[in-house]
Amino acid sequence: MKKTKLSRQGEMSLAAQSKSSGSEIDAFLKQVRQLAPAHDAARGRMIFALDATMSRQATWDIACALQGEMFSAAASVGNLSVQLVYFRGHRESKASRWVNNAEGLRGLMERIDCRGGLTQIAKVLSHAKQEAEKQPLAALVYVGDSMEENMDELCGIAGELGLRGVKAFVFHDGRDAHAEIAFREIARLTGGAYLPFDRNSAGDLKALLAAVATYAAGGRKALEAASSATAKRLLADMR
Repeated sequence: MKKTKLSRQGEMSLAAQSKSSGSEIDAFLKQVRQLAPAHDAARGRMIFALDATMSRQATWDIACALQGEMFSAAASVGNLSVQLVYFRGHRESKASRWVNNAEGLRGLMERIDCRGGLTQIAKVLSHAKQEAEKQPLAALVYVGDSMEENMDELCGIAGELGLRGVKAFVFHDGRDAHAEIAFREIARLTGGAYLPFDRNSAGDLKALLAAVATYAAGGRKALEAASSATAKRLLADMR
């Protein structure tokens, strides 16, 4: 499937917008702390979804190394249950069992290798919607670098997620302008947030994943009670 071509002017504009900087990270964190607290029944349930196509190998390894931080950040708030969802190869898309510890998630991720194929983001969003229908879901974290699907379809499902109170936090690996448009819209429709990153910003990704996990486990009050550097930055903005 061919990716939609944007005008040179549009590409330049989007590239400029997507530069990861301290101010953009601050803006993202500000969005997180302004979100309404997760509903009590939804707290502690989060889907961690990743694009496992071949172009993602380098940052998949980073994600494997950092996922434990999500559990560490949420440990003082309460139990964090995470389900790993990924796609790769020819129409392969899978969801793991729910796990509530870092070792369990790490074990699942280490058994997966990246394979060539097209994106299957619609399946990820549809799965999150189905999970939210079974039991309230606080957040969907998605990490990917491209988008090769129908944008209207993705936006339609994202809108349904938003109506169910599921906030999508979309972490964009790289600078694909077409993907950025879709990722930003998914985040907007769900009331979540978008942030670009690259393999050189692992530290920022670590802090942001921890912030989202804390939100998923306990909402804004949990962020206020946290002692991490990220939480302190949020509290400083609140004063």
